[in-house]
Amino acid sequence: MSGSETQRWFLYLLRNERNALYTGITTDLARRLDEHRGLNGRGARFTRGCKSLLLVYDCEIGSRSLALKAELRVKRLSKAGKERLVRNRPDRHRLLEMLDLAWAVVE
Repeated sequence: MSGSETQRWFLYLLRNERNALYTGITTDLARRLDEHRGLNGRGARFTRGCKSLLLVYDCEIGSRSLALKAELRVKRLSKAGKERLVRNRPDRHRLLEMLDLAWAVVE
């Protein structure tokens, strides 16, 4: 198993000043948020130039593989679906159920 598979991976959503939501994954939320805010020039194209970014949801997912699957499923949600996720703030188990990924968890 590679080092990236043994790290703790997080799924997160950011909201910008236009009320748009950005979905991403990372092993270090604080570092990645700093990157998005342009503190080291490594933010995503979506977040470059945003005056304000607010972390509105985060959830520890587990492996990189599962995090990638969850990120793709969340990105495919409608805006209303993403807003429900932010509003309900599901824990890991519930989030994976909602995304039909509970079967993918190997404990």
